[in-house]
Amino acid sequence: MLKINSRLQIPLDEIRFSYARSSGPGGQNVNKVSSKAILRWNPTRLSQEEIDRLTCNFPRYWSIKNHEIVIASQQHRDAIKNKADCIDKFVQIIKDIVKTPKKRIPTKPTKNSIERRLNCKTKNSLKKQNRKPI
Repeated sequence: MLKINSRLQIPLDEIRFSYARSSGPGGQNVNKVSSKAILRWNPTRLSQEEIDRLTCNFPRYWSIKNHEIVIASQQHRDAIKNKADCIDKFVQIIKDIVKTPKKRIPTKPTKNSIERRLNCKTKNSLKKQNRKPI
């Protein structure tokens, strides 16, 4: 059971793993061993708002065709380490999705900040005017 937060717990039997041959260096071992781990999960436990957040923030992990999360890892030369890496990525992504974003409260700039900005603009203007030939 993967515990994401107090509301969401994902059983490991919902997560499917498959293995494929990794790309990149590794000698003759690359041609024989399937060490790339691919994690697939159908997000039926997530709300539509969370799925929208997933497709917006993490589009490379969302499979449009199958409507599922697909995460692959081939950093290590061992399938077990790649599987653990996939699970770590998955947990982090789900935590980011489930966390509701803070509502932004629009604020006005302070009088001092406006004054500083205008002073800086006039200073730059004078500097550039002094560059002109007389």
